[in-house]
Amino acid sequence: MAQTNGRTNRRDIYLKLRQMVLTLELAPGAALSENELAASMGVSRTPVRESLILLAQEGLVQVFPKIGSFVSRVDPAQVADAQFLREAVELASLDDLPAELDPVVVGELRDNLERQRRADLGLEEFFDLDEAFHQGLMRLSGHGKVWTTVAAAKGHLDRARRLGLHENVSPAVFVAQHREIFDAIADGNAPLARTAMRTHLRAVFDDIERIRAHSPELFATDAWTVPVRRNIVVWE
Repeated sequence: MAQTNGRTNRRDIYLKLRQMVLTLELAPGAALSENELAASMGVSRTPVRESLILLAQEGLVQVFPKIGSFVSRVDPAQVADAQFLREAVELASLDDLPAELDPVVVGELRDNLERQRRADLGLEEFFDLDEAFHQGLMRLSGHGKVWTTVAAAKGHLDRARRLGLHENVSPAVFVAQHREIFDAIADGNAPLARTAMRTHLRAVFDDIERIRAHSPELFATDAWTVPVRRNIVVWE
């Protein structure tokens, strides 16, 4: 990682660690060693420690005195809160669609949908296209900048969504849902667009229940337990 000034360096490390948590490279429940993380990034422990504190404030990391730091398990309650926020914003955005849609944004969305259909598309590539698609829909209604606020609040939701993508053989079902939403918007059928969007966004709850049935250790529970330190877990 490039060494610049201290402030930029700390920001870069924080963003890198956050991305590793969100993409499941650091799996839910994984033990975090400041020494190992610092060595792998070629930096001192201080910016790593500061980054872990910031991630703890977001609820993505838990710090236990005299035991260590751990990636937070996915919290279904926080997933539900983030999904509620996202659904409220995206449905409200559909209500503000103009009669004449921006042809440039429409073209970008059509291109995005075509790229989603690629047979060789990787999970993270699809996730990026998914994010761009939803932000593009908000741009159609003039609320594209709101996406930054939504994205910042959905760390637990994004991890649950990625777990769901890992479970599916292909993202084809989500691509079909995106197409249904877009076609309804293009046809001026706001009620159908809202119904399709709501169904699409709530699919994550089914994913959580299915995954929790066979991998409960990935999710937070009401029973508070002190974790046991193990080596860092990397999602494969």
